[in-house]
Amino acid sequence: MAKRGGKGYYMISAVAEKYSIHPQTLRLYEREGLLQPSRTEGNTRLYSEEDLVQLEVILSLTRDLGVNLAGVEIILNMRLKIEAMQAEVNEFMEYVKQELSRGIDDWEQRLSTALVKSAPTDLVRRVPPRSPSKK
Repeated sequence: MAKRGGKGYYMISAVAEKYSIHPQTLRLYEREGLLQPSRTEGNTRLYSEEDLVQLEVILSLTRDLGVNLAGVEIILNMRLKIEAMQAEVNEFMEYVKQELSRGIDDWEQRLSTALVKSAPTDLVRRVPPRSPSKK
């Protein structure tokens, strides 16, 4: 294992041996855009821990589930989009929590400076109850 910037990196031969795959398979995954190992100045591939996690997902999909490489690419892209959307939802929930924690006082202050003065109850149309119909 090579060290670079305090992180551990693995050469292609070590990764291939660890996962019982041919180095050409790793090169194929890189050509297909499924893995993106870093490179040394001498152009040697170096696989990080994150690359190995990605490789484990790829191998699980291909070996265990029989997914082809085009399917793996779609699944990995969908996972990235889901993670991005989850981050957006988390950010929105944090915003909502902050707004709620500001309390009613702030709400009343905002209402007093609004262009249209109205109470929250004015915004809801009340429908008079129906009288029971006689049969």
